[in-house]
Order: sequence, then C-alpha cells, then structure tokens
Amino acid sequence: MFKFTYDIPTRIYFGGDQLSNLGPELKKFGKRVLLCYGGGSIKRNGLYDKIKAEIEKAGLELFELGGIEPNPRVTSVQRGAQICKDENIDVLLAVGGGSVIDCTKFVGAARFYDGDPWDLVIRKAPITDCLPIVTVLTLAATGSEMDCGGVITNLKTNDKIGMGSPLMRPKVSFLDPANTFTVSSYQTACGSADIFSHLVETYFNDKGSMYMLDTFMEGMMKTVVKYAPVAVEHPKDEEARANLMWTSSWAINDFVSSCQSCAWSCHPMEHQLSAYYDITHGLGLAILTPRWMRYVLDESTAERFRNFAVAVFGISPDLPPMDAAKAGIIEVERFLFEDLGLTRTLTELGIDRTHFSEMAKKACEAKGGKVLKGYKHLSPEDIEKIYEMCL
Repeated sequence: MFKFTYDIPTRIYFGGDQLSNLGPELKKFGKRVLLCYGGGSIKRNGLYDKIKAEIEKAGLELFELGGIEPNPRVTSVQRGAQICKDENIDVLLAVGGGSVIDCTKFVGAARFYDGDPWDLVIRKAPITDCLPIVTVLTLAATGSEMDCGGVITNLKTNDKIGMGSPLMRPKVSFLDPANTFTVSSYQTACGSADIFSHLVETYFNDKGSMYMLDTFMEGMMKTVVKYAPVAVEHPKDEEARANLMWTSSWAINDFVSSCQSCAWSCHPMEHQLSAYYDITHGLGLAILTPRWMRYVLDESTAERFRNFAVAVFGISPDLPPMDAAKAGIIEVERFLFEDLGLTRTLTELGIDRTHFSEMAKKACEAKGGKVLKGYKHLSPEDIEKIYEMCL
C-alpha cells in the first residue's frame, strides 16, 4: 500500500514578473519555438505580446499553432505535429488552460510518430519520445501544467480519451495568478469544479490512504470551497486566484495519488458527455459528482463519506455516519450549484437519455474493461442510472 516512487521534474515559476525567465528557459531546448494557444484571448488581454517580446529578446524563432479547441481535437494535434515536422521545431510553448496544454502534449509526442496521432491516444502505438514542453497557465483547472496526462477528442468517433506518458510532463511552467484575472465567472466556476473533482476522485480510494495524504487533500478541498466563490465574485482577487492556481497543480501532480489503487469514476463518465455534446468538462463533472456520491453511498462507504463531510464541510462528527455522509453530499451540491452557480441538470443543457447506453459502455471500455473499476465498481447499467439521476 505504501510503496511508490515520486518524481516531479517540472520547474515552477510562480507569481508575477516571472516571464523574464521564459526566454532563457526556452533557449535551453533549442531555437525554434512553436507557440500553441486557443481562441485568441491571450491576444486580447496582452499576454501574447508579452510572450512574443520575451521570445524575440532571447533571439528565438517563433512559429504558431492557434485555434486549439476547449475540448481539444485530434485534428489540432495533427496540425501541430505537421508544423513540428515541417519546421523542425525544438520546443513547444503552450499558453492557455488545460485544453491547450493537453493538445500540446500530444503534438510533442506525435512529432515522433508517422501515423495518425489518434493511434497514440488509443494506445494502438506507443509514445516513444516527446518534444520538451513549457507552459504559461491562464486557467486554474486541469493541473496539466504539472502532470503527464492529457485528454483528446475525436468527433468522428464520438470519443474523448485520456492517457499519458512521463515523456509528456512539462519541463517548465509559469504560474502567475494575474493571468487568470480575465477568466470569466463561468469558466472560473467550471475550473474550480474540475479541481475539486480531481481531489474527490483520489480521496475516495478503495484501499484507503495515508492519514497525511488525507489531511492534505481535505485541506485542498477546503481551499477550493473557500476561494472559488471569491474568485467567481471578485475576478481580480489575487489571494483567491493564487490559492486556486496552486491547488490545481497539486491536486493532480501525482503527490496525493501516490497511494491510489483504483480507477477514477466521474471523469470517464464525463468524457462521454463532452465527446457527445461538447460541454465544458468542469460543468459535466459538477453535475455528475454529487449523483455519483449518492449512488455509491452505502453502509460500506458511509464512514469514508462521513470523514469527508466532517473534514471539508464541518459537519458534526456526532451524527451517525450515514446522516453525516448525506449532509456532506448536500453541502457539495450547495457549493457547486449555489455558491458557484453551475447548472444542476443535463436536462437544462438539452441533453436527454438518447445516448446513455452507448456512453455508459464507452466509459467502461475507455478504462479497458466491461466494468469501471473505481471506488465502487460500476457496470454500464450502473453508469446509465447515474446519468439518469443527472436529468
């Protein structure tokens, strides 16, 4: 249970006035830089010009891959990989949130593969190498700036699949809370739900955990609950933004998951929602998480849910375990749907049960089997019922 190897080689520059280190860090990996970004917000808020100036100051050559989607497509990976091959790119610079960084990771790996990059995502072909990746984070959510995984969507097959390789972990990441000041209240709320979900998925582990790791996760969940509503209401509150940004990184950089022994549940289920309906990942997780909690709560799991409720939301420890557990789930719903103002149901998003059966099967298949082996194992029938609870 307590046997693991921990190695996080990502260098972090946290806080303001750190971009002066960008050029020297990029230069360590070569001269030809591919800048990867999304829909253009970095141009509107001035970050693009600052980054371009630092690249020019360092005497580096700049190439661009723009237009990366919120749920990044394999087609964007294909475009980026071709640029890398044609222009002999040395280093990738991802400027954006998790979607941009995820796409950039697969671009770096696809540079060394001659076939369809989708082969790498579905593990049809191994990832053998990856261009070095540097990131400038603009949204606290996925933790991609400090982890080795990514999620890519294939619209042709209605698939959204996550996988990773140590080769894809960023070498350097720049985390300035000020770069998240212009993130909308909606995206801030969705990103916070994503951070919270990463911690929940790890906390509810079927083989238990270390007390130290439990308290660390509980503290980070309390941090999200405290500061996410502040950031939603006051976008330029630096204390709130800084706490969310650093929690985002540590929620999924392999530290708290060092004793993890079961697969995640809500993420595979949400990936199907995003694949079929292209909804925001964090919103899908917000809708699913409390329903999953209610579905897996029973006498065998009540004590763990009680601990969660007491530590994170201050529920009375004197309550019977089942009562405390249910009170904790109510607090999760209050946080997500009232404090953050996120949509409560799939029905409100125009999603019905049409694809639930095939989505449930795909959620299991994405994890390599006929059953999703999470905190409580879920069959496709179980997953369909959870989707139904979200309507």
